[in-house]
Amino acid sequence: MRLILSLICLITFTFASYAQKTLSLDEAINAALNKNTTLQKSENTINTYESGVKAAYGNFLPTLGAYGYWNWTKAEEAGGSVIIQGSVFNLPTSTSQSRNYTVGASSDITLFDGLSNIATLSQSQNDLEAGQLSLERLKQDIVFQTISLFYDVVNAKQLLNVKEDDVKWNQKNLETITERNKLGAVTLADVYNQQVQAGNAELALIQAKNDLETAKTDLLYYLGLDVLEQYEFEEPANAETGTSGTLNEIDYKDISELVSKALSTRSDYKSAQLSLKSAENGITIAQSGYFPRLTGSISYQLRADAIENLNDSKYLNVSATLSIPIFSGFSTENHVEIAEVNAQNKDIELTELERNIKRNLQKNYLDLQAAEKSLSVNDKNVKAAEENRRIEEEKYSLGSGTLLNVLIANSNYTIARTNFINAKFAYVVLSEQLRYYLGILNFKQYE
Repeated sequence: MRLILSLICLITFTFASYAQKTLSLDEAINAALNKNTTLQKSENTINTYESGVKAAYGNFLPTLGAYGYWNWTKAEEAGGSVIIQGSVFNLPTSTSQSRNYTVGASSDITLFDGLSNIATLSQSQNDLEAGQLSLERLKQDIVFQTISLFYDVVNAKQLLNVKEDDVKWNQKNLETITERNKLGAVTLADVYNQQVQAGNAELALIQAKNDLETAKTDLLYYLGLDVLEQYEFEEPANAETGTSGTLNEIDYKDISELVSKALSTRSDYKSAQLSLKSAENGITIAQSGYFPRLTGSISYQLRADAIENLNDSKYLNVSATLSIPIFSGFSTENHVEIAEVNAQNKDIELTELERNIKRNLQKNYLDLQAAEKSLSVNDKNVKAAEENRRIEEEKYSLGSGTLLNVLIANSNYTIARTNFINAKFAYVVLSEQLRYYLGILNFKQYE
């Protein structure tokens, strides 16, 4: 029976091991870039911008069309009567038929439209480039969000390890105190206090497990993966030390250099600049309504009363039309006003984006410096708290210390480890966030 149970457990464990998938940070980012629906819709929108550029070039080209026309007419005229020299003569009913065949081709071209076609081409090119830059920024958004959510999982996983170690320590300490109580070395109150601490540690462990599952669910949902599937998340190389080369690679003297770097590299800022230019093109397009419009056309036509005679009659027509707007019911003025307001709003948005970039960079850079210091301090706190717990345990075992001091020392050690892990991942995420704010977060390596 035991052998059967052992085999069942072994098979179950084997299948569970195969069913569980391993997901690294690079794989998570790649999945996010492939499955993000907002990104997919944005990529589809680029196709419309490309089509707009093609259509704008088409405005400079003549149109060409062909047509054919056939007409058949049958007329029946009722007979009448006429009087000739006093005599009345009845006329018979007459019937006639006619056919007309026409084929031809025509072409129209805009010679001048108040520079609207030139502005439209420039606008469509600006819209396309702005859309491509916005797409790049969206990819950086996805990469950073994935990094942040992935490190939340790894952070929660390491915090869970801390809680597991705390439970093990409290259980072991409870066993030791219980045995010493049996020998009369410690009071029963110490046993009760340690039981409470062990229970609290187990409760904290349950909460840590819930936090880890929540972090996993948030990440899998963002990646577009099934949240019910089991994944094992591979810890990045810097997950243990929390090191990052960001401050070394980005070595600037002051925040102004960071801002200058961001304004020259941020794709969303470049996109906003192009959107402003596109809006200014819109003003030119609207103002074209004040100018005359000159168009030219040419047509060639064949007409006959029978198909075999089509080549006998040929007609060639060349014409030019000049349209001069005199009064349009204030519609042109309205279009210009709307275009100018749109350009003003785009300028305001660009200014606001620049201010937001400066604010985010300043806060992030200061937070990153503080996080670097916090990482160093908390690393030392862990070592100090561990040593203090060891000392208090020895004093308690020798009878010169109290259980309360041991429990406080253990609590401080657990808190120190927790703070170090949080500081470690805060530093790593802030480092990546600085890259994100600078617009240098590389997304191409994950595509």
